[in-house]
Amino acid sequence: MKDKLISLQMFLHILVIFASLAIIVSLSYEVFMCPQDVFLTSFIWFQFWICLFFQFDFFLGLYLSICKKKYLLTHFFFFVISIPYLSLVSYFQINLSNEIYYCLRFVPIIRGCYALVMVVKWFSKSIIANLFISYLLSLAIVIYFSSLLFYVVEKPINVLVQSYSDALWWAFMDATTVGSNVYAVTVVGKLLSVFLAAFGMMMFPIFTVYITDKMQKIVNIDKKE
Repeated sequence: MKDKLISLQMFLHILVIFASLAIIVSLSYEVFMCPQDVFLTSFIWFQFWICLFFQFDFFLGLYLSICKKKYLLTHFFFFVISIPYLSLVSYFQINLSNEIYYCLRFVPIIRGCYALVMVVKWFSKSIIANLFISYLLSLAIVIYFSSLLFYVVEKPINVLVQSYSDALWWAFMDATTVGSNVYAVTVVGKLLSVFLAAFGMMMFPIFTVYITDKMQKIVNIDKKE
């Protein structure tokens, strides 16, 4: 019975990846195709079922884990970000600003990003290569969703953000800590600017480690020859 549950869990991990991609596509569609003051009920329901699926995967992992206390400590964060906050806000009719409401829409994406990183680990045997690909994937995802959120909160009042390309340029340049002519004027935008710059500085050393490892392998091969 337990072997079947383990197989089910592995299958669920694969479904989590597809569910993550689906929620990314649906969120992108809503941001680009719908007015910023319109919130699709269909998206709220879609995210609700995706979140329930994430929670089912969490509790199944908890049931199958040998040390449940350790599992809770290491995976509780994934449970928190799998809560369907949008549905709770809608059900209890909680009044929130559009900026906070949009931020809540991005919460389940964090769970999906982790699932995509896990895919890299499945297909890569090299620890350094695994780390580097995970770095690139994480950086691309963070830049993309930071630009989406920046575009949503800044476009209505920031004259420097005329299109999504402006937001994407801001996110890319901010992650590299170079800076750009586009700057935030909202509280959410300013927080994103700090987060993105800190994330970029934190992740850049991984790129250095990968290049150093490759160079050492080339030098070792030359010495052997």
